[in-house]
Amino acid sequence: MELFCINQFLEGKTIFISGATGYLAKILTEKILRLQPHVKRLYLLIRAPNSNSAKERFNNEVLSNYYMISSKEKLGPDLHGFIEEKVFPVAGDIACDGDSLGINSELKDEMCREIDIIVNSAATTRFDERYRILRAFCKYDTAIRINTLGAVNVVKFSKQCTKLKMLLHVSTACVCSEREGLILEKPLNYGETLNGSSRLDIDVEKKLVEETLKDLQGRNATEKEVTLAMRILGIERLHGWPNTYTFTKAMGGMLLGHLKEDLQLIILRPTIILSTYKEPFPGWIEGYRGVDTFIVGYGKGKQNVAQVCISYVIPADMVVNSVIAAMVTHRVPSSHTAVYHISSSRRNQLKLGDVVQFVVDYFKKNPWIDERGKPIKVKKFHLLDSTASLHKYIAIRYMPILNILKLANLILFQYLQAVSTTLERSINRAIRLAELHKPYALFKGIFDDTNAEILRMATREINADDTFNFDPRTIQWENYLKEIHIPGLVKYIF
Repeated sequence: MELFCINQFLEGKTIFISGATGYLAKILTEKILRLQPHVKRLYLLIRAPNSNSAKERFNNEVLSNYYMISSKEKLGPDLHGFIEEKVFPVAGDIACDGDSLGINSELKDEMCREIDIIVNSAATTRFDERYRILRAFCKYDTAIRINTLGAVNVVKFSKQCTKLKMLLHVSTACVCSEREGLILEKPLNYGETLNGSSRLDIDVEKKLVEETLKDLQGRNATEKEVTLAMRILGIERLHGWPNTYTFTKAMGGMLLGHLKEDLQLIILRPTIILSTYKEPFPGWIEGYRGVDTFIVGYGKGKQNVAQVCISYVIPADMVVNSVIAAMVTHRVPSSHTAVYHISSSRRNQLKLGDVVQFVVDYFKKNPWIDERGKPIKVKKFHLLDSTASLHKYIAIRYMPILNILKLANLILFQYLQAVSTTLERSINRAIRLAELHKPYALFKGIFDDTNAEILRMATREINADDTFNFDPRTIQWENYLKEIHIPGLVKYIF
């Protein structure tokens, strides 16, 4: 990488971002606008039926959000005029079949003449809704339509953009999960599986979904029955991946590489994303994932058990910094596919044992105040090194009580039946939660980040300050968790 100012590169560029109402896309949009006001235009793809609805979603879900505070402080009353000039919400959907992404034809033609860079960050990610095992899996048809076929539609659109320098696809490091040892930064081969037991045919997966939906419609299945059938189908078709989210994201990545031809493709694979480290301000977060599930549960007095793991996490703004750094690095068109793991896994590991201690310390000092105004007294935390140890813990701690309650039901049936049922549900919930997070909690792999380190070195050369820092070695985990991340969860999530 030649010495080249990142801000200078962004000047005059037209950038198209899909998934624009998502967490990462919001931070990326804000940072570009704040640091390079002379960017030509940002086209933001927003799932909406028309342009007015797209603008409304942009105003309600993006412009009015917390994260815009930095830009508001910098631009003041001129912010809305500046946004009106630079940002163009586009009604569309990557799940729309074909090469238009559902965009109005006249606008699409204009975009294809102007776009320099495409960032595809659209995805459906809610694979842990309500912690129920079936709900741990997105509807298979929805996940394939967005995460897999959506990637195909983005490639088709990209090939029509005459000025396009690169397609940057935000994936997830979890597409390589369930592996052990050092996991290299390389593309997934088309048709490969994680369990090695069969060859993956993506056309077969698509056809199977279509035929199953057609059969359900022919039987006049209810919406609830269709949802259940699609989740079950997803469970049956995983080929070694732990859930439909990672499976369909993996298939999307395969198809990108398979269909891109001479397009320059950059694939970023961040690990589990936490709250912002510094920008637009420390601790901002939307939704929670991974280790946050245990932090929230523990702080609210509902969870005091966790499985031992290396928490392969990274703050959100570091992922965004890596996106911009990759744009600059690959500004010269090439047919090469570059893969980057954005992770703390290899160079600054965060062990869950440390997380637990930091969390316990925080909530002992700063207890959560419940809806009745009373502080939650946190319990002793139990770390478990396997699913078997979780079952042993439950057997020792809860099963004797449950058995006594069941026996007492013979005498005090109505009251104790309700108590024992509640306890049994708690036990089942703990087991389901452990099963859901087992692929991540007991993950043994280390994500290689050699390519990402080269990217970091080049970025440091051209920007001496930490404006685009994404080096995990600069994170002081105890300070970050106690002073930034957990307070952020309490403020924006609790």
